[in-house]
Amino acid sequence: MKKDLKNESNRKVELSIVLPCLNEERTVGACVTQARAFLSKYKIRGEVIVADNGSTDRSISIAKSKGARVVPVEEKGYGNALRGGFEAAQGKYIIMADADESYDLVNLMPFLERLREGYDLVMGNRFKGGIKAGAMPWHHKYIGNPILSFIGGLFFKTDARDFHCGLRGFTKEAIQRMDLQTAGMELASEIVIKASILGMKVCEVPTTLSPDRRDRPPHLRSFRDGWRHLRFLLIYSPRWLFLYPGMILLAAGATASVILFFGPVKTTLRLFDFHSLILAGAVMTLGLSMLSFAFLTRIFAFNFGLLPNPPPLFNFYKYLNLEVGLATGFAIVLLGLFLILRATILSYTPGFEVIGFDHSIRLVFGGSLSILTGGQIILMSFVLSILGLKIGKPMM
Repeated sequence: MKKDLKNESNRKVELSIVLPCLNEERTVGACVTQARAFLSKYKIRGEVIVADNGSTDRSISIAKSKGARVVPVEEKGYGNALRGGFEAAQGKYIIMADADESYDLVNLMPFLERLREGYDLVMGNRFKGGIKAGAMPWHHKYIGNPILSFIGGLFFKTDARDFHCGLRGFTKEAIQRMDLQTAGMELASEIVIKASILGMKVCEVPTTLSPDRRDRPPHLRSFRDGWRHLRFLLIYSPRWLFLYPGMILLAAGATASVILFFGPVKTTLRLFDFHSLILAGAVMTLGLSMLSFAFLTRIFAFNFGLLPNPPPLFNFYKYLNLEVGLATGFAIVLLGLFLILRATILSYTPGFEVIGFDHSIRLVFGGSLSILTGGQIILMSFVLSILGLKIGKPMM
């Protein structure tokens, strides 16, 4: 009965405003005051949560004195602090912002209106709303944010055009479905990516970014955190990092290897001979490795909760199981052994000096390439099968 009353009380909270905090004594009080003023102005039943990530200054006492509910989060990191705040939030809707006065927390109504209309995620867009002088370093404004946002939009087909805006709103249900995992700044990307993957309803509203009022350097580190965002985008979309380039390299390398195995190719540009065969074989091997990594990273991301749904490639595993992978790999290895054996026999009679160096190198390199390719397929089949045990599907 007490649990039911508690749940009923929680449902009465419409909006939770979550502010991550780490030594923000200079600004956190003003942010809490602004957020509470917004709730009061529009008569919204809400709460202001300060997710404190281990502040050693007066941030906690100031936040409490201004009327915030302070939630301590021991695990360090921007993402950890926010996830702790989201978990503690009692509202049907959640709006997150920074505690440095860089966002106007009195004008949050556009976010709440879109959430009430049924959107799962409402992103702020600083490029549409305006970036005041001194609010964002030039390399963030013209290089980092535009490039990362473009890559994110290309990879995940989302309506969000400002991937890293720190002001955004979402439903409590949506954030629970996302099952967020990241601990650092890349949480901003994870929210947008998972909203796209889960097919959530997303929109943007213009928001203004002002210079923060802290008296210390920001926690953000441009290169480190920019790389973490890019790395996260690539991990979530191995098709762009591994699959598409790997398919191109494998197709080009395999085609060239087969053609050059049977003899040199003369063109108007030059003669392509066994030197080109070696290069083609290297390209083919690299392409095969990239395809292997595409499968591994996709399965890894799903198994560890980074991807909420099984990747589409899982559908192929009903046809490409461990046995098929082993049979294919061993067949290619046997072909390689046959070519090596053929080269060995010819080295005795009539001898390499008789059949020619170019013919012998084709046999030896072709055999070696086949053994390498078949061996990689065999080993990858075992690895994929082991990873597949966690999801209970027959894997390659």
